[in-house]
Parts: sequence; structure tokens; C-alpha cells
Amino acid sequence: MGLAVVRDLREARAPASPDELAEFETDVLAGFVLARSAAGLTDGTISSDVMHLEQTRAWFGRPLWDMEPADADVYLPVTNDLRKLALLRGT
Repeated sequence: MGLAVVRDLREARAPASPDELAEFETDVLAGFVLARSAAGLTDGTISSDVMHLEQTRAWFGRPLWDMEPADADVYLPVTNDLRKLALLRGT
């Protein structure tokens, strides 16, 4: 078996539209849910995981694959403070 020439597909394809990116993001999340379900996780665990991903996505304002460690460093203290506040309030 010989080597094949590999071509960069970004050259042959136009950039994705915002709608295409949104559809792809939905497909990735659906794949995440299916994989967790196939692994035997409970519906409650999967729902909690999805909720956290959706909250992070809403805060970030862009697809999570764009998130960098510095973004997580900003986000995580905010969520930890909100959790502490909720515990203090008893909610």
C-alpha cells in the first residue's frame, strides 16, 4: 500500500455560515448525550452535564470549542461564587 496525497479541505470549502455552525454545535451536543447514554449514565446525570454545558455556552457567547484555558480561568471563579451564594441562600 502506498502513500496518498492529503489535501487541506479548508481550501476547497467555503467558511461555514452561522446557521451551519449552530447545526454542527447541536449535532455535537446530541453526540455527547448519545455517548453518555450508551456508557450507561443515568438521565439525571446526563441532564446535569448538558445543563452545565449550556450555562457555560451562554456565558461564553461562542461555541465551546473556541474556549481557551484563560476563558475557563475567568468563568470558573464566577460559577463557584454563584454556587456559594446559592448555598448560603439555601437554594
